[in-house]
Amino acid sequence: MSKSKGYRHKTRSLLTKKENKGLTSFLHDYKVEDKVIIDINPSQVKGMPHRRYQGLIGTVEEVRKRSLVIRVPIGNKVKKIIARLEHIKPFL
Repeated sequence: MSKSKGYRHKTRSLLTKKENKGLTSFLHDYKVEDKVIIDINPSQVKGMPHRRYQGLIGTVEEVRKRSLVIRVPIGNKVKKIIARLEHIKPFL
């Protein structure tokens, strides 16, 4: 049987539930050009960015109803990531 190559493979320690975050990141009003940290919440599957973006800092490009569009520089490229508010926290 071949090895599974799913979307969340090799994430046992990365996507384990840490401490309780509270509601502060949900209640924060994000604006365009705000700095944010991508911090994946494994209990919420909807709107989860790929695991390679865990812990990266990006800039808010667009604010949507339940999600944000974030610009993340990776090497010489700039990626656009759409992530829900559960997976984002403000960069202070």
